Amino acid sequence: MTEIPPLVSTPAAAAAAIAIEPAPLARRALFGFIVTFIAARIVVLLIMSNRMPNLYFFMRGTHVHHLNYGIFLLAGVAGYLLFSARCDQDLKRAALGYGVAMALTFDEFGMWLHLGGSYWQRASVDAVIVVAAVLALIGFATAARNFESRHLKASIAVLIALLAFSVVLYDTSVHIGRVEGPRLEALELASSP
Repeated sequence: MTEIPPLVSTPAAAAAAIAIEPAPLARRALFGFIVTFIAARIVVLLIMSNRMPNLYFFMRGTHVHHLNYGIFLLAGVAGYLLFSARCDQDLKRAALGYGVAMALTFDEFGMWLHLGGSYWQRASVDAVIVVAAVLALIGFATAARNFESRHLKASIAVLIALLAFSVVLYDTSVHIGRVEGPRLEALELASSP
Protein backbone atom coordinates (compact mmCIF):
# COMPACT_ATOMS: atom_id res chain seq x y z
CA MET A 1 0.00 0.00 0.00
CA THR A 2 1.36 3.42 -0.91
CA GLU A 3 1.28 6.29 1.50
CA ILE A 4 -0.06 9.67 0.54
CA PRO A 5 2.72 12.23 0.90
CA PRO A 6 1.95 14.98 3.41
CA LEU A 7 1.00 18.37 2.06
CA VAL A 8 3.81 19.99 4.05
CA SER A 9 6.77 18.33 5.70
CA THR A 10 8.40 21.09 7.77
CA PRO A 11 7.19 24.24 9.55
CA ALA A 12 9.02 26.34 6.93
CA ALA A 13 7.22 24.46 4.16
CA ALA A 14 3.93 24.99 6.01
CA ALA A 15 4.56 28.74 6.18
CA ALA A 16 5.46 28.83 2.47
CA ALA A 17 2.37 26.78 1.55
CA ILE A 18 0.09 29.28 3.30
CA ALA A 19 1.88 32.36 2.00
CA ILE A 20 -1.06 33.74 0.04
CA GLU A 21 -3.48 36.01 1.87
CA PRO A 22 -7.26 35.65 1.46
CA ALA A 23 -7.63 39.18 0.02
CA PRO A 24 -5.90 38.52 -3.34
CA LEU A 25 -7.88 35.30 -3.70
CA ALA A 26 -11.13 37.17 -3.00
CA ARG A 27 -10.19 39.81 -5.58
CA ARG A 28 -9.53 37.07 -8.14
CA ALA A 29 -12.86 35.41 -7.30
CA LEU A 30 -14.60 38.79 -7.59
CA PHE A 31 -13.05 39.31 -11.03
CA GLY A 32 -14.25 35.89 -12.24
CA PHE A 33 -17.65 36.52 -10.68
CA ILE A 34 -18.27 39.90 -12.33
CA VAL A 35 -16.95 38.92 -15.77
CA THR A 36 -18.98 35.69 -15.79
CA PHE A 37 -22.17 37.40 -14.61
CA ILE A 38 -21.90 40.03 -17.35
CA ALA A 39 -21.06 37.40 -19.98
CA ALA A 40 -23.98 35.18 -18.91
CA ARG A 41 -26.46 38.04 -19.13
CA ILE A 42 -25.15 39.12 -22.55
CA VAL A 43 -25.27 35.57 -23.94
CA VAL A 44 -28.83 35.05 -22.66
CA LEU A 45 -29.97 38.33 -24.20
CA LEU A 46 -28.29 37.50 -27.53
CA ILE A 47 -29.86 34.03 -27.63
CA MET A 48 -33.31 35.32 -26.68
CA SER A 49 -33.18 38.05 -29.32
CA ASN A 50 -32.06 35.53 -31.98
CA ARG A 51 -28.76 37.34 -32.53
CA MET A 52 -26.82 34.21 -31.70
CA PRO A 53 -27.57 30.48 -32.06
CA ASN A 54 -29.50 28.79 -29.29
CA LEU A 55 -26.76 27.29 -27.11
CA TYR A 56 -29.14 26.13 -24.38
CA PHE A 57 -28.73 22.51 -23.37
CA PHE A 58 -31.94 20.51 -23.34
CA MET A 59 -32.32 17.05 -21.84
CA ARG A 60 -35.47 15.28 -22.97
CA GLY A 61 -37.18 18.62 -23.53
CA THR A 62 -36.05 20.16 -20.25
CA HIS A 63 -33.85 23.25 -20.39
CA VAL A 64 -30.80 22.72 -18.17
CA HIS A 65 -30.17 26.18 -16.71
CA HIS A 66 -26.65 27.49 -16.21
CA LEU A 67 -27.09 27.50 -12.43
CA ASN A 68 -26.60 23.73 -12.71
CA TYR A 69 -23.23 24.26 -14.41
CA GLY A 70 -22.33 26.55 -11.52
CA ILE A 71 -23.29 23.92 -8.95
CA PHE A 72 -21.19 21.27 -10.68
CA LEU A 73 -18.30 23.70 -10.99
CA LEU A 74 -18.55 24.54 -7.27
CA ALA A 75 -18.36 20.83 -6.50
CA GLY A 76 -15.37 20.51 -8.85
CA VAL A 77 -13.55 23.44 -7.23
CA ALA A 78 -14.16 21.95 -3.79
CA GLY A 79 -12.82 18.58 -4.91
CA TYR A 80 -9.81 20.22 -6.54
CA LEU A 81 -9.00 22.11 -3.33
CA LEU A 82 -9.53 19.06 -1.18
CA PHE A 83 -7.66 16.51 -3.25
CA SER A 84 -5.23 18.39 -5.50
CA ALA A 85 -4.32 21.90 -4.36
CA ARG A 86 -0.71 22.07 -3.21
CA CYS A 87 0.54 25.60 -3.89
CA ASP A 88 -0.42 29.24 -4.33
CA GLN A 89 -1.04 28.78 -8.07
CA ASP A 90 -3.58 26.07 -7.29
CA LEU A 91 -5.36 28.42 -4.89
CA LYS A 92 -5.39 31.18 -7.49
CA ARG A 93 -6.92 28.86 -10.09
CA ALA A 94 -9.49 27.66 -7.56
CA ALA A 95 -10.40 31.24 -6.59
CA LEU A 96 -11.06 32.15 -10.22
CA GLY A 97 -13.09 28.97 -10.75
CA TYR A 98 -15.02 29.72 -7.56
CA GLY A 99 -15.94 33.18 -8.82
CA VAL A 100 -17.10 31.79 -12.17
CA ALA A 101 -19.16 29.07 -10.45
CA MET A 102 -20.76 31.53 -8.02
CA ALA A 103 -21.76 33.82 -10.90
CA LEU A 104 -23.37 30.99 -12.87
CA THR A 105 -25.25 29.84 -9.78
CA PHE A 106 -26.36 33.19 -8.37
CA ASP A 107 -27.26 34.64 -11.78
CA GLU A 108 -30.33 32.41 -11.56
CA PHE A 109 -30.84 32.78 -7.81
CA GLY A 110 -34.43 33.91 -8.27
CA MET A 111 -35.20 30.71 -10.17
CA TRP A 112 -33.95 28.45 -7.40
CA LEU A 113 -35.42 30.65 -4.67
CA HIS A 114 -38.86 30.59 -6.28
CA LEU A 115 -38.45 27.17 -7.96
CA GLY A 116 -38.96 28.38 -11.47
CA GLY A 117 -40.28 31.58 -12.89
CA SER A 118 -38.63 34.07 -15.13
CA TYR A 119 -34.88 34.44 -15.58
CA TRP A 120 -35.28 38.20 -15.12
CA GLN A 121 -36.34 38.10 -11.47
CA ARG A 122 -35.11 40.92 -9.28
CA ALA A 123 -33.97 38.42 -6.61
CA SER A 124 -31.18 37.21 -8.91
CA VAL A 125 -29.71 40.68 -9.38
CA ASP A 126 -30.01 41.39 -5.65
CA ALA A 127 -28.21 38.14 -4.83
CA VAL A 128 -25.43 38.93 -7.32
CA ILE A 129 -24.95 42.35 -5.72
CA VAL A 130 -24.73 40.82 -2.23
CA VAL A 131 -22.23 38.13 -3.29
CA ALA A 132 -20.11 40.70 -5.14
CA ALA A 133 -20.19 42.99 -2.10
CA VAL A 134 -19.06 40.19 0.22
CA LEU A 135 -16.21 39.23 -2.12
CA ALA A 136 -15.21 42.89 -2.45
CA LEU A 137 -15.29 43.32 1.32
CA ILE A 138 -13.03 40.30 1.81
CA GLY A 139 -10.80 41.41 -1.06
CA PHE A 140 -10.33 45.00 -0.03
CA ALA A 141 -11.03 45.18 3.73
CA THR A 142 -7.46 44.32 4.75
CA ALA A 143 -6.60 47.99 4.41
CA ALA A 144 -9.16 48.71 7.15
CA ARG A 145 -6.59 47.64 9.76
CA ASN A 146 -4.61 50.77 8.98
CA PHE A 147 -7.48 53.27 9.17
CA GLU A 148 -6.77 56.76 10.37
CA SER A 149 -9.35 59.45 11.14
CA ARG A 150 -9.13 60.84 7.59
CA HIS A 151 -9.86 57.36 6.22
CA LEU A 152 -12.86 57.06 8.49
CA LYS A 153 -14.22 60.42 7.28
CA ALA A 154 -13.69 59.42 3.65
CA SER A 155 -15.34 56.04 4.27
CA ILE A 156 -18.39 57.72 5.81
CA ALA A 157 -18.63 60.07 2.81
CA VAL A 158 -18.37 57.13 0.40
CA LEU A 159 -20.98 55.18 2.39
CA ILE A 160 -23.40 58.13 2.22
CA ALA A 161 -22.79 58.43 -1.53
CA LEU A 162 -23.34 54.69 -1.97
CA LEU A 163 -26.59 54.82 -0.02
CA ALA A 164 -27.83 57.71 -2.16
CA PHE A 165 -26.77 55.83 -5.30
CA SER A 166 -28.54 52.69 -4.05
CA VAL A 167 -31.80 54.59 -3.60
CA VAL A 168 -31.56 56.03 -7.12
CA LEU A 169 -30.57 52.63 -8.53
CA TYR A 170 -33.48 50.91 -6.79
CA ASP A 171 -35.94 53.53 -8.01
CA THR A 172 -34.60 53.25 -11.55
CA SER A 173 -34.66 49.45 -11.53
CA VAL A 174 -38.29 49.41 -10.41
CA HIS A 175 -39.17 51.76 -13.27
CA ILE A 176 -37.15 49.73 -15.79
CA GLY A 177 -38.75 46.54 -14.48
CA ARG A 178 -42.22 47.95 -15.15
CA VAL A 179 -41.26 49.15 -18.62
CA GLU A 180 -38.94 46.37 -19.84
CA GLY A 181 -40.02 43.41 -17.66
CA PRO A 182 -42.99 42.30 -19.77
CA ARG A 183 -40.93 42.59 -22.98
CA LEU A 184 -38.06 40.51 -21.51
CA GLU A 185 -40.47 37.85 -20.22
CA ALA A 186 -42.14 37.65 -23.64
CA LEU A 187 -38.69 37.35 -25.25
CA GLU A 188 -37.85 34.53 -22.81
CA LEU A 189 -41.07 32.64 -23.56
CA ALA A 190 -40.61 33.03 -27.30
CA SER A 191 -37.04 31.68 -27.19
CA SER A 192 -37.89 28.48 -25.29
CA PRO A 193 -39.14 25.45 -27.21
